[in-house]
Amino acid sequence: MKKIKWFILVATVVMAAFALFEINNLSTQIRNSELQKVKLWAQAISQKAELVSYSEEFFASVALDEHRKMRMYTNILRSFDRNDMNYDADFSLDYVRYIVDSCETAIIITDPDSIITVPNELKGQKLEGALLDEFSHNEPFHYSIWGMPLTLYYKESKVYTDLRHVLDGFNESFLSEITNNSVFVPVLVVDSLQGEVLGSGNIPLREFDTPDRLAEKLCEMEEENDPIEFRLPNGRRAYLFYENTPLLKSLTWVPLLYLFILVVLVIITYYLIRNTRDMEQNKIWVGMAKETAHQLGTPISSLMAWTQYLEGKTFTQNYATEINKDLNRLETVTLRFSKIGSIPELNDENVCQAIQNAINYLQTRSSRKVKFVTNFPDNDIQVPLNSYLFEWVIENICKNAIDAMDGVGTFTVVVSSDTRHVYIDLADTGKGMSPSIQKRIFESGFTTKQRGWGLGLSLAKRIINDYHKGRIFVKYSVEGQGTVFRIVLNR
Repeated sequence: MKKIKWFILVATVVMAAFALFEINNLSTQIRNSELQKVKLWAQAISQKAELVSYSEEFFASVALDEHRKMRMYTNILRSFDRNDMNYDADFSLDYVRYIVDSCETAIIITDPDSIITVPNELKGQKLEGALLDEFSHNEPFHYSIWGMPLTLYYKESKVYTDLRHVLDGFNESFLSEITNNSVFVPVLVVDSLQGEVLGSGNIPLREFDTPDRLAEKLCEMEEENDPIEFRLPNGRRAYLFYENTPLLKSLTWVPLLYLFILVVLVIITYYLIRNTRDMEQNKIWVGMAKETAHQLGTPISSLMAWTQYLEGKTFTQNYATEINKDLNRLETVTLRFSKIGSIPELNDENVCQAIQNAINYLQTRSSRKVKFVTNFPDNDIQVPLNSYLFEWVIENICKNAIDAMDGVGTFTVVVSSDTRHVYIDLADTGKGMSPSIQKRIFESGFTTKQRGWGLGLSLAKRIINDYHKGRIFVKYSVEGQGTVFRIVLNR
C-alpha cells in the first residue's frame, strides 16, 4: 500500500510536469507567433515610413521637373523676341506645344495689366481672386515677345494632382494606421526631440500625460524594442516607440503560473496521501483495540464460565489447571500486544512445539467437527523465534480457516525443511479465495467477513516478514476447495 501511495504521488508529479511542459511549449509557440507578428508589423511600418519619405522626394522631383519644363517653355517664347531672321519660328512653336502637351500643365499668360491672353477660353479676363490663388502656388515666369512683357502662371498637371491627392490620403492615414493597428501593439509616435506625442495607440493616456511619465514610458518601451525613425509627410522627423502586446507579456508568466500550480498540486496530493495514511493508522488503532478485545474475549469468557460452573461445587485440581490455562492465555495476549510496537527478541526454539501449543489451545475451544491434523518431522527443528508472536500467527490463520470451513472440515499443518529454510504449510478445506482476494488478503483493513477488521493476516505478515525476516503467502487457493498458506523461516 505504501508503494502504491508513492507511485500515485510520483505519477501525479510526472503528469503535472508533462502537462506543464506541453503548456509551456504551447505558450512558447504562441509567444513566438505573437512576437513574429509584432516584428512583421514593425517592419511594415518601417517600410511604409520609407514609402512616405520616397513619396515626398518623388513629388519634389516631379515639381522640379515641371518647373524646368515651364522654364524651357518660357525660354522658347523669349526666342520669338530675337531679331535673328534665320530663326525657325514654326519649329519653336511646335516644340512649345510638345512641351506643354507632354507635361499636361495648365498655364495662363497675362499682359502687364494681368489681362489673360492665353488660353483662348479665358482671353480678356483679368487674373484675380480664386483663379489667381489657384495659379499662384508656383513662382511665375516673366518674359517678352516682340517687346511686349508677359507673365506665365502654371499649376501642377492633372496626373500630378490626382496622384498627389491619393498619396496625401495615404500619408494622412499613416499615423492613424500606426496608432490604431490591428495587432494591438502599444505605440507612441513622438517628435524628433521626443517631447511631443504626435500619436498614440493601445496605451492609456495616464501613462504619458506628463513630461516625466512620457520620458519614463519611452525608456521602458526602448528597453523592449528599438524605436523606428521616419519622416512625416510634412517633412518632420519622428520616432515610433512600441512595446510587446498584452498577450505577449501575459504569456511570459504562463510557465511560472503553471509551475505554481504544479507545486500546489504536489502539496495537495502529498497531504491527501498523508491524511489517507493517518486515516488508515486510525483505522488500524481501532482495529487493534477490537483485536485486543477479541483476543481477550476467549479466556475471559472461559473464566466467567468456570466461575458460574464452580458455584456451589467442590473445587478440584482439574478445575485449577483449566483456569490457569486461561490466565496464562491472558498473560500471553498481553505479551503479544506489548511486543507489536517494538523489535522482539528471537530465541532458538522448536518450531513444531510452538505450532502444537497454538493448536492445542484452539482445539479445546473449537467445534468438535473441525479435525486438526499435524505432520511434523521426527527430529526437532530449531529456528530463531519469538514464540508469543509466532503462535499468534498460527492462531490467526487457524481461526480464519475455521471460519472459512463454517466450523466443519479439516485443518492440516505440514512442516518440512532443508539446509537453509523451514517450510510450514497450513491447509484448510474451506471456501477458498478468488485471485482478486488473494492479492489483497494481507492488506491492513481488508476483510471478507461481515464483522471482521482485517488485521489478523496483516499482523501475521508483519510478524513473519519484519520480525522473523521470513515470508508468508498464499501457496494455493481454489474457490470451493480450500486454501493453503505457506510460511518460510530462516534456519
